[in-house]
Formats: sequence, C-alpha cells, structure tokens
Amino acid sequence: MTFPTGLRALNHADFRRFFGAQTLSQVGSWMQSVAQSWLVLQLTDSPFRLGLLGTLQWGPILLFSLVSGTVVDRRSKRRLLMATNMTFAGHALALALLIWTGHAAYWQLALLATVSGLANTIDQPARQTLVMALVGKEDVINAVALNSAAFNAARVVGPAVAGLLIGQVGVAPAFLLNSLFFLVVVTALWSLDEPAAPARRRDTTILEEIGEGVAYAVRTPRVRLILGLLFVVGVTVYNFVVYVPLLARTVLGLGAQGFGFLMAALGVGAVTGALTIGARRSVTPSPAFLLAAGALACGGLLGLGASRHLWLTVPLLALTGFFGIIMVAACNTALQLEAPDELRGRVLSLYTWAFGGTFPIGVLLVGAISERWSVSTALLAAGTFGLAALALLAWWWRRRAGTLRGQ
Repeated sequence: MTFPTGLRALNHADFRRFFGAQTLSQVGSWMQSVAQSWLVLQLTDSPFRLGLLGTLQWGPILLFSLVSGTVVDRRSKRRLLMATNMTFAGHALALALLIWTGHAAYWQLALLATVSGLANTIDQPARQTLVMALVGKEDVINAVALNSAAFNAARVVGPAVAGLLIGQVGVAPAFLLNSLFFLVVVTALWSLDEPAAPARRRDTTILEEIGEGVAYAVRTPRVRLILGLLFVVGVTVYNFVVYVPLLARTVLGLGAQGFGFLMAALGVGAVTGALTIGARRSVTPSPAFLLAAGALACGGLLGLGASRHLWLTVPLLALTGFFGIIMVAACNTALQLEAPDELRGRVLSLYTWAFGGTFPIGVLLVGAISERWSVSTALLAAGTFGLAALALLAWWWRRRAGTLRGQ
C-alpha cells in the first residue's frame, strides 16, 4: 500500500510502527497531564505550585539538554528511547498506586516530575533524530508534521477522556492507562531495525563535542533566529498546563469535564496547523513565515487574557494552538534540514533547550503572576512580551539582511 503525498512518511514500515505506538502513548500522556494538573489543584489549590511542578518537570532540560545531545549523537537512539519510556511508565504507575492507596502528596508529585524531567532530556533529541533515521531527509518534513498532528490529536482525545474519567472514577485510572501505553511504545521500539550506529569519536571529549554544536549554532544566523523564536514561544505561548486549568476554574467556572473540553479545543487548532505544515512540499520555511506564525500565536494570548466567555475562549484557544504548532513544527523541520548529520543530535538538543528548556521559566512566571493577580493578567503580560520580543528578532533579521546587501 502506498500512502498519498500528505502521509508519505508512512510508506516507511518502521516509522509506521513507531508512529502508531507514539500516537497511543501521547493520548495517555495528555490524559496524565490533565489528571496531574487537576490533582495538584485539588491537593494545594495553588496556581504557583501548579507552575512549580511544571518547572521541576522541565527544568532538567534547561540544565542538561546540551549534554544529552552529545549522548544521542554517540549512542543508539532506539535503546535510549526504550530506557526513557520505561522510566515514564514507572512514573505513571507510581502515581496511580499513590492515589489508590491514599498516600498522594504534593512532594511526591514534585519528586516524580523531576525524575521524569531527567529522562525527558534524553527522550526529546533521541526521538527527533530517530525520525530522521527512519524516513530520511526527503520525508522528514512530512514525518515531523505527522508527529505534530498525532501529538495534538492526542491533545483532543486525551483531555476529553481524562475529563470523563476524573468526573466518573477519579484521577488514578488516567495514570494507569498512561503507564500501559508507554509499554506499547517500548514494544514497538524493540521491533524496529536498529538505525546505523553513530561514528565513535575517540579524539574529542563530551565538552568539546558540546562546543562544536554550540559553535555551529552561533555562526549560523538562521539557526540563531530559529532558536530565538523557539525561546519566545516557549516562555510565552506553551504554558497551557497552567493557563487552561486556571481559565477553566477561575475565569469560566468550569469543572474537570469543561477543562478537558478547553484542552480539546486547543488540540483541534494544533492538529489543523500540523496537517497544514504536513501538506507542504519539502521547502524550508522562510523567516517571515516563522515570525508571522509566532506573532499570531502571541496575539491569541492577548485575546484569551481579555476573554470572559466560553464561546470566545474556545476559538481563541484553537487559533493559538493552530499558529503555535505551525511555528514550532516549521522550526523543527528547518533545523532537521539545516543541521549536518554528525551534529544533528546536538543541534536538536539546542532546539529542546530553547523550546522545552524555557518551559520551566514560563510556567513559574505564569503561576506566580496568576496567584498574585490573575490568569488573565498573566496571559496579557505573556502576549505583550512575546510580541515585543518577536518584533526585536524581526528588526535584527532585517538589519542583518540590509547589512549583507550593502557589502
């Protein structure tokens, strides 16, 4: 069977298996994200602690992602991913057992989130580079877009299922199902043909190899621009695990099922955006395209900060998800195509650092502002800062282009 152009990456059998397992796991991860956010609010009723949990879960990326990129360039991506997914499965199972035995406490959630964050520093660059190994450069844009579409389709299904589960039987089943789904991913990874082993580097240390990756990014203006864009949206836009439950609970007066519905609306927009990118041919996105998508996503935050009605919040979440995923997926594919093969793990670890590593900063700021004032104030502040930072990046890029023309 041959898949149409918009699904062409699925013509690779190993990618099909990996993609199917990852999609199932992402549904479980979104179920767990919703359940965990709701559990924190039940235990603490604190927006700041909700943001702090995100900081603990994503903080290791900020600290260790440069090292993890070097590890990924040296080791088997398949085996690294099997180890990280076993860790995630254990995390989810531990939470389910703690809840069922009545011993769940905030400090335990914080400790497990930190362990999961450490595993995530390896998982993200390893997963990105494995995709390239499975499909090759010709189909990597479509593969990244399909992964983004699956991730955000899971954002629709996972929260909706989680909302129903929480309303009917509590939060523990969401964690248990997620643990089982991660084991499906491990099984799929076991069945893949091992990608070509990375070349051994006996003449350089890990620190020297990290330096090679950073030096490449510094001397490549397009890579610098992409990393700057990812930093801005990572700090401002992608703090939905704090924004959305607080919007549901404090602004719109909704319960767990309403929270799941809002997350589903966000996911619908993001799926549409990912499929839009996936339909494009293998053309590297222009800086203007990336800047415009980022600006529209930040504009969505301003609208959400002003909204007080469900009928307005739902489409604004969908539009924010649409433009946010377009920018992030386009940045990912641009880096995949730009990076030399021998540096890809390290370059994608910079992607992880600039995007995922900024998440702990963003969620902590959003949680603190929301607790001191309100989530609406936090959204307005994030949108304003994001637009100002994007304008500065656009000015730098145009000034650089003008300088090059004048030489």
